[in-house]
Amino acid sequence: MHLALRERARQLSAPPPVPRCSQRALFFWAAGLLLAGDALFWTLYAQVQTTSGLVLLDGPVHDLVLAIRGPFLTALFGAVSAATSPLWMSVICVGFCAAWWIRRRELWRPALLLFAMAFTVVVTGVVKEWVDRPRPPARDFLLGPDDALSFPSGHTAGTAVFLFVLAYFLASRSGQRSTAVLAPAAALAGTLLVAFSRVYLGYHWMSDVLASLGLGLAVTAVVVFADAVRRGPGGAVSGAAISGAGRRSG
Repeated sequence: MHLALRERARQLSAPPPVPRCSQRALFFWAAGLLLAGDALFWTLYAQVQTTSGLVLLDGPVHDLVLAIRGPFLTALFGAVSAATSPLWMSVICVGFCAAWWIRRRELWRPALLLFAMAFTVVVTGVVKEWVDRPRPPARDFLLGPDDALSFPSGHTAGTAVFLFVLAYFLASRSGQRSTAVLAPAAALAGTLLVAFSRVYLGYHWMSDVLASLGLGLAVTAVVVFADAVRRGPGGAVSGAAISGAGRRSG
């Protein structure tokens, strides 16, 4: 009797099970991410073309950031920017995915992450040439000359895709509510840190990095959709990060 009461108390004190997320819910969130990312990117693209909206704040924000520069912040954001350059992010991603495959003997998720990063590099380069937007004044660059175009930010877009895709993999498979909340939050915080570093160092306008965030969300949406298709209707995964949608979809 005593053991039965203890077991009952343990069950009552245990956290509730994490809701399961159906394929339908993953499709729902893929669509939501795609709409949000596209809306952010294309809105800023249109504003860059017409010099309107948030683009009107690019100059004042640039001047404000110049005013807060200092040795410590310059060293910090210089290190952040160097570590998240498209070249280094590519090296980090390949090494990370190779280690993942060796340790877990899993091909799908590392391959999906590699594809997302490669796609982002290609799209970013194409859009830069298409938009043909100059960078801020070269006199404000803190890490030497850079004659590449400004819109969008390759650093920000690559970091956003890398972090948000990893956050999705963690949140959709961990079964822990804390992971489902903290992983996307950490991905957003890391992306914003890189975005601010590029504005601080003088190489991008604010609208460049915000558009890159939208691009990152759109590419992450493609990853979520592809992962959901592969899993199939019966391949439900833990979905604390999208538990509300999971409950609605049954």
